[in-house]
Amino acid sequence: MSDAPERILVVEDDPSLSRLMDEELSEAGHDVQCVDTAEKAVPVLKEWNPALVLSDLRLPGADGMNLLREARSVSVPPAFVILTAFGSIEQAVEALKAGADEFLTKPIDIDHLLLSTQRVLENRRLRTEVQRFREVFSGDDFHGMVGESPAMRQLYEEIQSVAVASGPVLVVGESGTGKELVARAIHQESDRRDGPFLAVNCAGIPADLLESEFFGHMAGAFTGAVKKHEGIFARADGGTLLLDEIGEMPMNLQAKLLRVLQEGVIRPVGGEADINVDVRIVAATNRDLEQGVADGDFREDLFYRMETFSLHVPPLRDRERDLEMLAIRFMRRFSLEQGRQINGFSDEALESLQAYPFPGNVRELQNAIERAVTFCRGDTVQREHLPTRLRNHRNTGGAEGQGVRAGLMEKLSTGQALPTLEELERRYIEHVLSQVDGNKRRAAGILGVSRQTLYRKLD
Repeated sequence: MSDAPERILVVEDDPSLSRLMDEELSEAGHDVQCVDTAEKAVPVLKEWNPALVLSDLRLPGADGMNLLREARSVSVPPAFVILTAFGSIEQAVEALKAGADEFLTKPIDIDHLLLSTQRVLENRRLRTEVQRFREVFSGDDFHGMVGESPAMRQLYEEIQSVAVASGPVLVVGESGTGKELVARAIHQESDRRDGPFLAVNCAGIPADLLESEFFGHMAGAFTGAVKKHEGIFARADGGTLLLDEIGEMPMNLQAKLLRVLQEGVIRPVGGEADINVDVRIVAATNRDLEQGVADGDFREDLFYRMETFSLHVPPLRDRERDLEMLAIRFMRRFSLEQGRQINGFSDEALESLQAYPFPGNVRELQNAIERAVTFCRGDTVQREHLPTRLRNHRNTGGAEGQGVRAGLMEKLSTGQALPTLEELERRYIEHVLSQVDGNKRRAAGILGVSRQTLYRKLD
């Protein structure tokens, strides 16, 4: 049985049986309420939200079938067990068809009652968990990417466009924006979706091992090469290979990558013959590769070969509409993983999330929500559950914004064209919006109000 007490509503007009079930179920650790009619049960059902209803089939007034229909109509239906005499088994079967979980015959065997209660409640918990899993992972997304902002909708369209081509793709974006998700989406949208998708971090492999890791090596090619090794290009044949942090790739390896892109062949270290490979390259970077070319760190010919299909992943600060949606998705995921039932965020917590610039982008938001869920002890994430840097963040609008406020105060002190309070507020809101390029999330953080309040003032 679950450690937390489950709420059970007993609907039974036999006082002695009702009292017996109350005592036994309470002794087993459940929170029990007893009523003797379906009419009395309905408000308890809707306001108390029991996990299980144990109801006699035959009751004065409305019967157990009427109550079952009421129970099925609430937003989170409870498990439902019908209690019936032997002569009404046909009706009990009808109740099962109508949605009841089980029926028990009278006289009630208490051990059987407790076992059935445990089984039915466990089944309900599993159904609830499956439903929560579906809500988290089968929501409105695009190959794992969540967002409805104009910037993300444009990215989805660009992914679908480049997926039908065969050339290499360069995915550019700040750290934490989700460049690997973009690469996977390109793979899934392409005709290579049934082939392998492999990813390698160019900065995570020692430079002297990169060539062997990429192209493989023959036995005896170098000290320690005791047997033949198949490289990642060969393993990705027929599929897609993500080269993450391509800006960190050594110059000598860049030349060999360019040959793969131009000729579709690789040569293992120590090998004497080329091997044909059919691999689509998606490269990702948070660096300015054009500047890398100017600095001599990146080959110009490779840059122009990669840059033909270039996609930009927007930072979170440019996705005002998506932040709350992402926060809720992460909250549901982590509460499910931790076996918690967290329903949302307080207004203060949301305002702190909306005011913070998230330099670490979606990854930073994900980590912040994981921490909040871990420290949350109720069913709502509060501001104090967020990381300290989010709670302490205050955006004052910068020196220019402070200067505007000082100028307004000077006009007030000298009596020059004194504006109304409404006009003063309107001017300042317009100024703040102009300073943040119309980003209402950032503007709300500067103004110290919620986005809902800002929208109301704009209206």
